[in-house]
Amino acid sequence: MATNDTDWTLESVRQLTAMAREGIPVSVMSLKLRRPIESVAAKLSQLGITPTPEPGA
Repeated sequence: MATNDTDWTLESVRQLTAMAREGIPVSVMSLKLRRPIESVAAKLSQLGITPTPEPGA
């Protein structure tokens, strides 16, 4: 059974980590990467990266 995490390319992971370093919220990352918020949050967690809190949260 395939999951959203199986199709993360090296380039996608590089983009994700770069955006995380810049402090971009998960909701914006998901839009830029065209992935569900849950998938982006799961990948960040897998990589040991704490996401930036959403604005207004």
